[in-house]
Amino acid sequence: MWHRRREIGTGVKPGVSSDVAEENKRLRRENAELRKANEILKAAIVFFAKGPGRP
Repeated sequence: MWHRRREIGTGVKPGVSSDVAEENKRLRRENAELRKANEILKAAIVFFAKGPGRP
């Protein structure tokens, strides 16, 4: 297994290196967090756009 990872990492064989796979995982996690934050902000905009005393 380590031999195949080394070959992929050095470009001998096609595939995704461990570094790239870790970066993709981190970016996917960050993307999910940002999507959640955007949904919260959208809900806040709707809430505050109604203003006080409006249904």
